[in-house]
Amino acid sequence: MEKNKLTLRELYEQQESELLAENAKLSKDTKGRAKPIEPCPLRTCYQRDRDRIIHSKAFRRLINKTQVFLAPEGDHYRTRLTHTLEVSQISRTIARALRLNEDLTEAIALGHDLGHTPFGHVGEQAIDEIFKELKDTGTGGVPGYFRHNEQSLRVVDVIEYDGKGLNLTWEVRDGIRNHTGDKDPETMEGKIVKVADRIAYINHDIDDAARAGILNIADIPDKLTHVLGKYHGVRINNMVYNLVEYSRGKNEVSMSPDFMEAMLELREFLFEQVYLGSAAKSENDKAKNVIRSLFLWFLKNPGLLPPEFHAKSEEELPVRVCDYVAGMTDRYAIKTFEDYFIPQVWMV
Repeated sequence: MEKNKLTLRELYEQQESELLAENAKLSKDTKGRAKPIEPCPLRTCYQRDRDRIIHSKAFRRLINKTQVFLAPEGDHYRTRLTHTLEVSQISRTIARALRLNEDLTEAIALGHDLGHTPFGHVGEQAIDEIFKELKDTGTGGVPGYFRHNEQSLRVVDVIEYDGKGLNLTWEVRDGIRNHTGDKDPETMEGKIVKVADRIAYINHDIDDAARAGILNIADIPDKLTHVLGKYHGVRINNMVYNLVEYSRGKNEVSMSPDFMEAMLELREFLFEQVYLGSAAKSENDKAKNVIRSLFLWFLKNPGLLPPEFHAKSEEELPVRVCDYVAGMTDRYAIKTFEDYFIPQVWMV
């Protein structure tokens, strides 16, 4: 390389300084990594994080983790992976329109659900209940609760890369941890993902529920479709456009009050019609039983954990069991349950 010639990464960083908004997080201003590494000549730090996430084992497993429908057989139902890709697409569109850091936004979006359990939020509830019970009985080293966003951070910090973690930048880790819950991410890019996550799941869950025949689009209250739009693509476009226009020039990411109110009402409608009171949730108790049975089984039989979960000897056993069970796909959890709890057919 010629002396004093800028690397491609440095050119990207220069472009960010020239083109991005004042409240964008520039790659050159990152708070860095827990373990400093040499900068890449080709990629900015956030582009590098994005690539590390995409190549992780946890990211590949998202293809067989549930969104709403447990272990769906149909070809067109969303999985945790397709949800993640939709969140990434919506987030990048918003970031680009607001002249924020698209690479940071993409990295956060791709990593935000890496810690999700099998069977979606049902699995999350099952492990949360177990952790509360263990805490109440005085078991040491147990936090007393389980949240998938915190587990996502644990995946990238501790579990991936044979226990070494992915060593991501502070900003990506902050966005992953705070993509849900009461605390907002520190960056505008993280705030984008937090809203885009909700835009994505509300709209694609309507689409999946209609495909499954448990929701009729015509049943959505007219006052909501009047504001947001009646059809899938129209709703997403309207929400994104409204958010961009309302957030431009501000240090917050939000839709206008009428759109925000309509979106929250639509979310409540989905809870009543799909998440809690429909055939889609009829298998919830069975799914919880699978998770609970596996968790308690490995607590009693830690020698049956895979070797990589033996190596973390400094971690309390319930945490190691959680890492293993929470990382399972729906189908692998069912298969493991069958192996340990369902009598095998004898072959003659």
